[in-house]
Amino acid sequence: MRYILLFIITFSLIAISSCRKDFSTTPSFGKLEFSKDTVFLDTVFTNIGSATYNLKVYNRSNKDISIPSIQLENGMLSNYRLNVDGIAGKEFNEINILANDSMYVFVETTIDFSTIPNPLYTDRILFDNGINEQDVDLVTLVQDANFIFPGRDPLTMEIDNLTIDGEPTSIQGRFLEDTELVFSNTKPTVIYGYAAVPSGKTLTIEAGAKIHFHDNSGLIVDDNASLKVNGTISEKVIFEGDRLENSYRNVPGQWGVILIRPGSIDNSIQHAIIRNGLVGLLIGDVLGADKDTKLILENSEIYNHGAYGIWARDSEITANNLVIGSAGFASLATTIGGEYNFTHCTFSNYWNRGIRQLPAVLVNNYQDNEDANGQATRIVNDLVAANFTNCIFDGNSNIEFVLDKAEGSAFNYSVVNSMLTFNDSNASFADNAELDFTNPNYQNNLLNGVLNFRNPQENDFIIGQNSDAIGKASSTIFNTDILGIDRTTNPDIGAYQHIIFE
Repeated sequence: MRYILLFIITFSLIAISSCRKDFSTTPSFGKLEFSKDTVFLDTVFTNIGSATYNLKVYNRSNKDISIPSIQLENGMLSNYRLNVDGIAGKEFNEINILANDSMYVFVETTIDFSTIPNPLYTDRILFDNGINEQDVDLVTLVQDANFIFPGRDPLTMEIDNLTIDGEPTSIQGRFLEDTELVFSNTKPTVIYGYAAVPSGKTLTIEAGAKIHFHDNSGLIVDDNASLKVNGTISEKVIFEGDRLENSYRNVPGQWGVILIRPGSIDNSIQHAIIRNGLVGLLIGDVLGADKDTKLILENSEIYNHGAYGIWARDSEITANNLVIGSAGFASLATTIGGEYNFTHCTFSNYWNRGIRQLPAVLVNNYQDNEDANGQATRIVNDLVAANFTNCIFDGNSNIEFVLDKAEGSAFNYSVVNSMLTFNDSNASFADNAELDFTNPNYQNNLLNGVLNFRNPQENDFIIGQNSDAIGKASSTIFNTDILGIDRTTNPDIGAYQHIIFE
């Protein structure tokens, strides 16, 4: 009996559903509404596809309607592509929208700069025709660029990998040709894979140049090679990803790393902005290379990296007027010893994309490894110097400065006229003598003061009129701040002189 009853119920449901009237519509009558009247697809590079943008189309009436046609004004010749109701194309017919309902239209583009008369490329989406026609504008700015690609094997079509120190690697890329050793400001440079500066050569990057890296791409400065970044206060050099849409403006990890290898020489970076990579600058490499790695870094900003702003390994850095903002691990990590002198620098890590385990600044003199048998080993190396003068160490954690010393090598450091965020409420570092701020290596510092940054969540570390950093710095040879403002008298701590916030 139970099975007969179940059969009757099932049959009844099928019968009822089969009696539903067919979906019927009336033609659109020119009263569609749109989420925007213009779809701006931001800026794209020539021949590189844009992100996908959406337009919402509303039927505010109480009738189910059918839009007779949706098409691009330039038809099949348009450089835009549409997706309407899950179907890709450039022309669509009889598209239904229920009463008081809506649908999405998705828009993409890929444009060859050489085929268009104007870099501002436009088109329109036309809804219906005749007296009921409505439209939405499409606008894209297209940039020409110099592209650097790795080669491909002509038979297998596999992308070439770099050979470094005579050994093949799995790094896709190639060494730059002599004709490519100047990146100018006339066009952006877009790099696919890793572009490497050969031994004995110098890559010069002119003021105002823009370098864009594709996913898993970056720059390598090889042994006995040099990098010269010659930005100015009015024409900064910018390193960032190749997605120019506004939605990618603050997305970390869009590209790989700028690697300055052991043995590279005369490296200098002036007035640069490095943002949105995995590691902004990786300086040095494995311990044991027995080669110096030196960098002069001035008036530069490094923001929003997935791991480190700067990771220096047994290297030598001299830096002033440097700002390093958010990073997933540490803004600055100097590991396995080395020699470092930072003056008027701001290290401030307000990472907000997850839990951060490391402080804004980490300094150590060792590296832990594992041998072939799985046994832990430690390599200890001299910290020749880690000198911080007139610097800010801050972030959204309680501990933003850590010195981590391993016995067995030199560990020389000084922190002078600086501000540090260090709230060790759990006494986790009570036994760390290097973090006893009364020891002679610390002079005239201020713990847990008011910094009064303008907008730290957006990596804006200009200090305001209520900052405790005002007038607390010592005089140095660096008489202007990162913005060129005079600090000859009453210098402030950090990379910026204070301003009065409106």
